[in-house]
Amino acid sequence: MVGVGLAVLAILLLAHFVTQNPINIRGAVVASDPEPAKELPVADVEVTVVSGQEASAVHTDASGFFKIPMPLRRRVRLGQPVTLTFRHPDYQPLDLHDVNGDNLYIAHLTPLARAAPAPVRGPDIKIGNVVAKYSINTTTVVNVGSAVKSFQVVNTGNVPCNGHPPCSPDGKWKAAVGTAILDAGHGNEFHNARASCIAGPCPFTKIEDNNFSRDSRTLRVSALNWSDTATFVLEAEVYKPVVSDVLRRSYPVNFDRAFTFTLPAAAEGVSIEAELNGTMIVFPLGPRLFLSWANCQFLVNKDQTQVYRCELRPGYRFL
Repeated sequence: MVGVGLAVLAILLLAHFVTQNPINIRGAVVASDPEPAKELPVADVEVTVVSGQEASAVHTDASGFFKIPMPLRRRVRLGQPVTLTFRHPDYQPLDLHDVNGDNLYIAHLTPLARAAPAPVRGPDIKIGNVVAKYSINTTTVVNVGSAVKSFQVVNTGNVPCNGHPPCSPDGKWKAAVGTAILDAGHGNEFHNARASCIAGPCPFTKIEDNNFSRDSRTLRVSALNWSDTATFVLEAEVYKPVVSDVLRRSYPVNFDRAFTFTLPAAAEGVSIEAELNGTMIVFPLGPRLFLSWANCQFLVNKDQTQVYRCELRPGYRFL
């Protein structure tokens, strides 16, 4: 009885341990090809871990990645492998046996055989100088003017402070503080702000506080004066942020009859410019990735960058 009790306790402790420290099976699914550069990630593959009567399934993301928890019974009985099944309507089924969660599992799926395309009559159309074009929103600031405001700090010099602030920096003379505020208007911001004493006993004044360290719509400055009345001026340039579309280019990398290019996450309006038999033509790619001379695929990386891969249709070839 004692031995049985210890065995049950050990199993319960182990079950608690693996529950608190879950074991996940991780891997990726790619299309099988003799050339590594053509082994594209396969998204939306149903990956199922099978263990006796237990089964748990996930789907791969755009990068082909999957993570699936090891069934609890198998985690308790460590060292007992499970089977992974991979299913996708465009690929042949694949089963991986003896999976125990310790490794990274890469599944190479074989595309289903497709009917051979009808032969194309005449010579191949030559494709050259392929360039991907896209637009991206950028924000620039345009100088639309300047602003200036004068203000006075009224005070009488040579009056002892006697410990009643505001006082001069040495605490000896009675002082006064003046403040000025400027507003750049809706949608504008100030740059290169500055404030100066321009009249009166300027040696006995001090710019005490301001928000010049950052560009903002509103400027604020305070000045201290411990002599007779002094005059100050607050100035800055007014800038307006302007959002505009900038056209950019990406030059694809060719692999045999395919080309690949990547675009930043903010890319919009993607089109392909290519030379067909010596004539330069621009082809809008559109959300359906349609090109009359190539089949294209698209995926989004975890950092939201965009990856495109296009393969030439029959009857076309690169220069």
